[in-house]
Amino acid sequence: MEDLKNRHQQGLLVSIDFLKELLELAKDVVKLEREIPIEEEIDRGKAALTELFEQAKSVDTPIMVKRVVDDIDEIVRAVRFDGWQNTHAGEREVKIALRRTLFKYKLHQDTELFERAYGYIREYY
Repeated sequence: MEDLKNRHQQGLLVSIDFLKELLELAKDVVKLEREIPIEEEIDRGKAALTELFEQAKSVDTPIMVKRVVDDIDEIVRAVRFDGWQNTHAGEREVKIALRRTLFKYKLHQDTELFERAYGYIREYY
């Protein structure tokens, strides 16, 4: 980026060439960002799920939030793939995995909880 900026300031690149090289640099940056898994995003997903399940628990439904979230996180990571949100098969696999996990904790009948959990998964995973 600095090299590109310096060449432009020195008059070695005209505006159009500068823009072309800048766009090429931007494409390279985007490509690199997509190749490197961002652990921070995954952690945000887990944090969002934890918050959701903390809000959902009550005295009548004593659930172990950490175990539920860890199970969902583990299963979703196993079945998801890049771009899964844009395919019917990807969405179906993630929904089945989520339903299975909620069933394990007898939370499968709470439709609102399922929809909210799926929304978080779709956004953060």
